[in-house]
Formats: sequence, structure tokens, C-alpha cells
Amino acid sequence: MAGSVGLQRVIEPPGVLPQAAWRLDASPEIGPDEVRIRVRRLNLDAASFRQLAEKHGGDGAKVRAEVLDIVATRGKMHNPVTGSGGMLIGVVEEVGPESPLGVEPGDRVATLVSLTLTPLRITDDLRDWDGLSEQVPADGTAILFGRSIVGVLPGDLPAELALAVYDVCGAPALVDRVARQYRDPTVLVLGGAGKSGSLSLAAAKRAGARTTAIVVSEAERDALAGAGVADEIAIADARNPVEVAEKAQADITVVCVDVPGCEHGAILATKPGGTVIFFSMATSFPAAALGAEGLAADVTMLVGNGYVPGHAAFAVDLLRTTPAVRALFEKRIAGD
Repeated sequence: MAGSVGLQRVIEPPGVLPQAAWRLDASPEIGPDEVRIRVRRLNLDAASFRQLAEKHGGDGAKVRAEVLDIVATRGKMHNPVTGSGGMLIGVVEEVGPESPLGVEPGDRVATLVSLTLTPLRITDDLRDWDGLSEQVPADGTAILFGRSIVGVLPGDLPAELALAVYDVCGAPALVDRVARQYRDPTVLVLGGAGKSGSLSLAAAKRAGARTTAIVVSEAERDALAGAGVADEIAIADARNPVEVAEKAQADITVVCVDVPGCEHGAILATKPGGTVIFFSMATSFPAAALGAEGLAADVTMLVGNGYVPGHAAFAVDLLRTTPAVRALFEKRIAGD
């Protein structure tokens, strides 16, 4: 068990799992059940990138320097403020003889586990990254454990596009699972124009739901309208509980906004007996739990943990079969 979950990589504090550790051993030599990946690109999660960009006033050089410092200090990309990381793509270099992951040297892969638990070593000083985008060209090594999750990149999608989809693939899969538990559900997505938001809307539509999206601007509304995945689109500040609740009431509310303070609006907008799914690393779970109690809200609250069996294939299929959502992703990548 110890090797399969990466305990041997924990430096401090001893006895915790890699995600909870302050520092990991990111040395490239692998154990019997480990896999080493040559890193090609990181994808910082939206909450982490936003925090870093705001902290440094949009100065890309300072953002790059802090990411390098975090990785060098912690042996992983684990933002100490947001507690989040992201994921990566690369090429398999070496596979331990006891690895159960089913990959081979030369496979182009995406890690489907968080960078907060992935031993990571950067060897190029991120010289090709300007610090202004979530996607980070990089060279280095990463280690996967026996209980890690990894996906071979689909041959028909550019690597940058596949990385963007895999980064949020847990969201649409869980939305699909929950929506199918209701009869004729209504689904509200806060942050519907983003990556996880647009795929969650597409999943809800596929599951037969009537969908509403909350977005922050007219530009986001206009971009999302062409995708055809939202029956209604409203502009509101997701941090304003009353404003959100006045815009929509839904059986299922999905939070895909990468800023803090959206918990109470999601709760108020959810019908009694409904479900709130939090898919933002900016979520305060004490605020959610205590807020629901204080509002006497009879809602089930789920933490989107990023993993549902088959989530990667499900998300890629949504992208392939919903061209307008693919166009949203491609436009975002081009903007980055």
C-alpha cells in the first residue's frame, strides 16, 4: 500500500499522503510501481493562476518566478494560498516493472491527478512561459504512483486542447451522474462560460436537463449563447447571493467560478431537496456548510473531487460532439 499511494515520496511531515505533504521528493529515479514522465506542459488550475496573477499585478515575470519557487521548495506545484495546483501533459520516459497504469515509454499522456500530489521537477526555468496564461510550456520530470490516474492523449486533438479538457473532465461527468438522478431536472451553472462550466452545461443538456448559466459580462454571455448548451443566460455577480437567487432557481446548481465568495448564492439558488456541486478550488467549505445551516437550506452539497470513472473519455466525447463548446475552448487557448 505504501508505494501505491506515494508515501515513500513524502519528506515532510512524515506519515501524511502526498497531497497533504508540505514537501515531496521529486527525484527522477523511480520505484517499482512508479512512472516517470518528461513534462511538456503544465496547466495551472484557474483559482491558483488567478491568485498569483492578482498578487503580482499581472506581472508575468513575477508569476513565473513564484511558480518556480513553489515547485523548488515543495517538490510539487501546490499553491500554498489556494491549496490547488493543476495538471500536466508529457511523454512517458520510464515505467516501473510493478506499475499498474498500463502506459509504455513514448506514450503522450495527461496526468488526471492534481499537481498538488505529483512530484515535479522543473529543469528549464520555464523560459518559454511569459507568466500570463494558465498553460505553461515546461521541461522537467514528474512521477506517478500506482494509484495515480493517467490518460493517453487522443490522437485527433491538439495537445493544448486535450490538456484544457482533461483539466476539468471531472465536472461534466459528475453533473451527468447527478442530473440523471432527477426527473426533468433544472441545472444552473455559475461560471457557465468557462472550461468546466461550458462542459457541465453540455453534460446537463445531454442528460435531458433544462439549463441556465450565470456569467459575469455581456462578452461571456454572447460567447456562450452561440454554443447552444444554455437555455437561459443571465449576467450576475456570483458573489452576490440575492442577485444570483433572483436570476434562477434550480434542482442542481454547479459552481465553476474561480473566485471566492460564491457559496451562499449557489445555496440560495437551489430548490429544497436539490443538490449543489462545488467545482471551484476557491470554495470555502466551512462557508458552504455553515451558510446552508444558517439559511435552513435543505440541500445536498457535493465536493467535485475531479474523479468519476470514465470521466476523461466522457469529456472528450462531449467536446467532439459539441462543436460550439470546442470552439469556446479553442478561443480560450488562443487567448492564452
